[in-house]
Amino acid sequence: MMLNNMILRIILGIVIGGAAGFLYYKLVGCRTGSCPITSSPFSSIIFGAIFGGLIASSK
Repeated sequence: MMLNNMILRIILGIVIGGAAGFLYYKLVGCRTGSCPITSSPFSSIIFGAIFGGLIASSK
C-alpha cells in the first residue's frame, strides 16, 4: 500500500513538473533561441518532469 502511494506521488510530481516546464517555456522562455533548456518546449517539459519527479520522490 505504501509503495503504491509513493509511485502515485512520483507520477503526480512528473506530471506537475512537466506542466510547470511547459508554462515556464510559454511565459518566460528564451527569445533568442540560444538557451538550451527553454528554447524548445520539449526540453522544458522533460527538464521540468525530471525535477518534479526528483522533488516528489524525496521525503
